[in-house]
Amino acid sequence: MKFAIISAGEGSRLAQEGITLPKPLVRIQGTPIIERLVKLFCRHGAESVNIVINSKQPETLALLEELSKQFPINIVVKDTPSSMHSLYELSPLLRGGTFCLTTVDTIFREEDFARYLAMLEHKDNDGVMAVTPFIDDEKPLYVGTDDNDDITGFHDEWNAQCKYISGGIYGLSEKALDTLKRCIDSGQSRMRNFQRQLIADGLRLKACPFDKIVDIDHASDIEVAEKFLCKE
Repeated sequence: MKFAIISAGEGSRLAQEGITLPKPLVRIQGTPIIERLVKLFCRHGAESVNIVINSKQPETLALLEELSKQFPINIVVKDTPSSMHSLYELSPLLRGGTFCLTTVDTIFREEDFARYLAMLEHKDNDGVMAVTPFIDDEKPLYVGTDDNDDITGFHDEWNAQCKYISGGIYGLSEKALDTLKRCIDSGQSRMRNFQRQLIADGLRLKACPFDKIVDIDHASDIEVAEKFLCKE
C-alpha cells in the first residue's frame, strides 16, 4: 500500500508559542513526528511514503533526504494554500490502488493503526476514515454514521448522527482522486469539502473508531501526546 503525509503547513501557532523547530521536527518520545510516521508506515509494509513539505522547511527536507537512504520516500516540495491542495500535489504518486494519508501532526497508537489498516484492506468499501470521540480540535469536523459505522456525512456542527469527529487519517481508493480533481477544478479549497464531495459522489466510506487521536497544534499538545503514547 502507498502512504502519504501532508506536511506543508507552516506551524504558525507552535511558533507563536515559542516552539522554534518546524512542526514536522517536533519530537515525541525523542523522535521527530515526521520520522515516527515514516518508520511506522514502513513497519506496516509501505510500498512508498509520499510526503509534501513547503519550501520554508530546509531542516525537514534534510531529514527526509537522510531517511530516504533507508526507506522508500518520495518528497514533493510545494507551497500550497490548503491540505486539499497538498493532497492534489501528491495525487500522481498515489494512483494504482488504495492509499493511506495522514497529516504530519496526527498522533495515534500503533495498535489502533494496525486495526485500522486491517479494515482498510477489505475491498467492500471505497475508503476507511479514522474517527474518534475525543475532541481537542478548535474546529472539529463531525462525522455522521449509521448503526454499522458507515459514514453518512461530514458536518461543521454536531447533530444526532455524530458520535465522532474526523481523526486525520484517510484510507481511500483511487476513485477518490477523481473526486479530488473535480474539487480542485471547481475552486474548492478545504479538505472537509473534499470529504463531503466523496459522499456526494456515492463513495462508500467506513468509520474506524480510535479511542483517542491527538493533533499537535499547540505547545501544550506535545506533553499531551507524550503522556498518551506512554500508555501504549
